[in-house]
Amino acid sequence: MVDVNRYRGILTARMNELDKRLHEIEDELEGHQSKDWEELAVEREEDEVLEGLGNSGQTEIAQIKAAFARMDEGEFGYCVECGNEISPERLNVLPHTPFCRDCAAKHA
Repeated sequence: MVDVNRYRGILTARMNELDKRLHEIEDELEGHQSKDWEELAVEREEDEVLEGLGNSGQTEIAQIKAAFARMDEGEFGYCVECGNEISPERLNVLPHTPFCRDCAAKHA
């Protein structure tokens, strides 16, 4: 049986970390005020990297919220595709995963 409360704590901490990071990225993106063309070009390149990090953070937050929903429905720890239990080893590495190892391999 999966310890849902343990994983809820892990996912809550990760979500808080991501939220903080996303706010920092947002502040950084809004903070550019350079008038020098060369500096603006460098800042734009940095912005693209930050935007990519922000997008991946938002994707992970959505996955965590989906995991919370599965917890509330009593379905956490079970593969959404085949219904088999997700191994504790897999949940320890990727606690928000909706797939067992075999089904995840099909989606890769």
